[in-house]
Amino acid sequence: MNTRVEQALNDQIEKEASSSQFYLAMASWAENNGMNGTAKFMYQHSDEERFHMLKLVKFVNERGGKAIIPAIAIPPKEFNDLTNVFELLLNHEIMVTESINNLVDICLQEKDYTTHNFIQWYVSEQLEEEALARSVLDKIKLIGGDKGGMYMFDRDLENSAIAAAPVNGGTGA
Repeated sequence: MNTRVEQALNDQIEKEASSSQFYLAMASWAENNGMNGTAKFMYQHSDEERFHMLKLVKFVNERGGKAIIPAIAIPPKEFNDLTNVFELLLNHEIMVTESINNLVDICLQEKDYTTHNFIQWYVSEQLEEEALARSVLDKIKLIGGDKGGMYMFDRDLENSAIAAAPVNGGTGA
């Protein structure tokens, strides 16, 4: 495996692991603040990010590289409110998209078309992740400070199709 591509993939493994922990911290915060729907959404999202990491680990190892399992920074323990949680989620997903785009660029520069093809799944996934985060944030902003609206939103989030896709969500992995 190309050394530069392998390093970029290992960097992405770290980002996906950190994402999983970040969403897990959000889930715990939401659960401790009586927002079970948001907690469920974030727990599912955390699992999904861990799946993304594992998919990268397996790919690197199968291609003859060495996947490095990273130490990760401790995520925040507290969040201001639900709007803050989903603003952070959106900003985080935008950062991950930039990282994936950088990985695509490295693959093209190094003419590693196999990895480029593999990474296209992540490109598509990031489009969905950002759109979902924007959609949820738009709903929260529509509700404003209405506590009844927030209660209904949280309940709907727990029971709706807005929730993150199942971990094996048709990826073939």
